[in-house]
Amino acid sequence: MQFTDQHNEIRRTVQQFVEKEVNPHVDQWEEEGIFPAHELFKKAGDLGLLGINKPAEYGGLGLDYSYSLVAMEEWGLTGCGSIPMAVGVQTDMATPALARFGSEELKQQFLAPAVAGDMVCSIGVSEPHAGSDVAAIKTTARKRGDDYVINGTKMWITNSTQADFIVLLANTSDDQKHQNKSLIVVPTDTPGFSHSPRLNKLGMRSSDTAQLFFDDVVVPQSYRIGEEGKGFTYQMMQFQEERICGAAMTIKGLEQCINQTVEYTSQREAFGKPLLDNQYIYMRLAEMQMEVEALRAMTYRACEMYVNGEDPTLQASYAKLKCGQLTRTIPSDCLQFWGGQGYMWENPVSRAMRDMRLTSIGGGADEVMLNIIGKTMGITAKR
Repeated sequence: MQFTDQHNEIRRTVQQFVEKEVNPHVDQWEEEGIFPAHELFKKAGDLGLLGINKPAEYGGLGLDYSYSLVAMEEWGLTGCGSIPMAVGVQTDMATPALARFGSEELKQQFLAPAVAGDMVCSIGVSEPHAGSDVAAIKTTARKRGDDYVINGTKMWITNSTQADFIVLLANTSDDQKHQNKSLIVVPTDTPGFSHSPRLNKLGMRSSDTAQLFFDDVVVPQSYRIGEEGKGFTYQMMQFQEERICGAAMTIKGLEQCINQTVEYTSQREAFGKPLLDNQYIYMRLAEMQMEVEALRAMTYRACEMYVNGEDPTLQASYAKLKCGQLTRTIPSDCLQFWGGQGYMWENPVSRAMRDMRLTSIGGGADEVMLNIIGKTMGITAKR
């Protein structure tokens, strides 16, 4: 990919924002189990960081997705995974379909405030029994006059205890399971909506995650995004941005793990010499850096295809699978080189290992990515 001065300026803006507005507070937010989403998102929105590839008429910068990519790469410099993930939900998971298929009314009422940082949003897809198997969701939105009456539950929803609206995937008919779903905007102040206390997660501690409940929640049918019955298709399209975004935001975090480990092992001595002087350690760290560079190339290629109007599904699946694998192995192997220090809760590599473990589960598990790749190769089992 060819980057311009504008790409580089966006990189610098995110780097400075993370350094000034995020990292000084990360330890406190991690301890508290939540970060002030409205306050932080408003600051990011004022800099244009929540709508880089969104239309200018709704407050975005109107740039192509490559500019969003470099921003997400720099968000990875955050000292925890929670904040980049929360931002990614706002920019690349909950709002792409709204920007592309939403009515003018919906864009003015919900997209513009999300871009400005005046509203926090979530994407409501997963359910207790339906994570990777999106078609198996049970939440319903039944027509009543000009309204939808929504009943069901959603699980593991990021930003949800602070969200102003949820972009919800629900069954709007009894048609075939890939043709009966619609995306609907649900304001969280609507009667009948509630959420559980924050879920107690292994990592991503400062990201507020909860189970959502919809008990006869009534919203206008005009809050539907695009055509009825096209929700599954819209969500599959939305997943491509999510997967490219997810891969991009891990690159700098993985590099930080490597760099912090290089620094530690160059100073820590054992048996009369720095740990880094052991051939196995420096060769393994070199191998890790090569793998991260391969991930960067895969991610850039997926983005390039997306920007050029090509279908990025296969390449995005490659990148998502690669980052899922690397986020399991690199933090764990780096932690090993820290010895007992790495086993401490406050250690940055320990936090990265806990936070990044989600990568191979969320946004399409590694096994789902392998299935997509296998289907493309024509080698998956016939049903």
